[in-house]
Amino acid sequence: MKISDFLRDKAIATSLKATDKPGVIRELVQLLVKSGDVKAADTDRFVEVLLAREALGSTGIGQGVGIPHGKSNCVSQLVGAFGISPRGVNFEALDGEPVYIFFLLVAPEDAAGPHLKALARISRLLKDKFFRDSLREAPDEKAIARIIQQEDQKHV
Repeated sequence: MKISDFLRDKAIATSLKATDKPGVIRELVQLLVKSGDVKAADTDRFVEVLLAREALGSTGIGQGVGIPHGKSNCVSQLVGAFGISPRGVNFEALDGEPVYIFFLLVAPEDAAGPHLKALARISRLLKDKFFRDSLREAPDEKAIARIIQQEDQKHV
C-alpha cells in the first residue's frame, strides 16, 4: 500500500496553527474538506469520532509523531491528511514529548483491513529519523508530497 493512495496533495499542510489536540484534529479534518474527501457538513462529526478514539488512548506514538485515526461512514474509502506543527503540540504522546508530525487517517466503518495496513505503513516509515527530519524540514507542501512519493517508491 502506498501513502499516495490515500493522501491527496491538497490535504497537506506545513504549518498547523493549532496549539492543542482538539485544534490539531479539527485543522487536519479541514484539510480533508479542502481536498474534497470530506463534506464540510461532516466536520464536527469527524472531530467527535477522532476525539473519542483519542479518549481510548493517545495516538501520539512518540518521537514527535501523532497518527490520529478513526472510522466513519461519512467516507467511502480510506483518506488521509498530513500536517506539520512547527512549534509542536502536547498530544499526550507515549514519550511525553511534543508532537510535530501528524498523519490523520479516516476509513469507512467496514474497512478494517486497509485502515490497519495504512497505520502499519505510516508507523514503519515514521520510525526512520531521516524521513521524519526530511518532512519537518520541507519548505512547502509540494516538497512534502515529493518526499512521501519518493519513500513510496522505495518500499513498494
